[in-house]
Amino acid sequence: MEIAWFGLSCFRIRSRTATIVTDPYDKSVGLSLPRLKADIVTVSHDAPGHNAVRAVRGEPRVISGPGEYEIGGVFITGLEIRPEGKRKRDRARRNTIFVFELEDMRVCHLGDLQHVPSQAEVEEALGEVDVLLIPVGDGEALNAAQAAEVVRRLEPRLVIPMHYRVPGLSLRLDPVQKFLKEMGSEKAPTLDVLKISRSDLPEETQVVVLHLQAQEEG
Repeated sequence: MEIAWFGLSCFRIRSRTATIVTDPYDKSVGLSLPRLKADIVTVSHDAPGHNAVRAVRGEPRVISGPGEYEIGGVFITGLEIRPEGKRKRDRARRNTIFVFELEDMRVCHLGDLQHVPSQAEVEEALGEVDVLLIPVGDGEALNAAQAAEVVRRLEPRLVIPMHYRVPGLSLRLDPVQKFLKEMGSEKAPTLDVLKISRSDLPEETQVVVLHLQAQEEG
């Protein structure tokens, strides 16, 4: 499996059987998304920084809400976890978490999660997570301290931060260093692309930072 990051919450996840693009954005966020091609596009919530599905080439299947799906050998579960007291009919801040099962690994993309789920929600809804893609920069999503608490509750094998400040981004977000400090991972490795198999997963939680691939095509 190969994971590349294109800013905000947008990743390209490639398996042997399918390519997934998560949360493609439009130019209003200040970044320019390359013309990525995918079989599957997921949208965590309906906002310009996450829903620019027309920017993705090919004829992808678009998933934008809770449910269970199987596409191209990838099993996908969409989940909605709301803070206690949040009315279901309030859809303005709806967020779908996606769990991808591929190549014997479980990858969880939290979208713009805004609260720390309870331990029961973590265990019942999300279960075991191998690779966690988590917002860390605040700005209507988890801040650094909240993100670190979510990591402690989920105990994933690998953590990849997303939704934080990068050059050119018009949104006011915190830098990734705040999260790394909360995690005690100031020396976390930085990679262009993460290539990983089940046998490569670390025994204990490890943070990996991905370079912004804003200029890559394909």
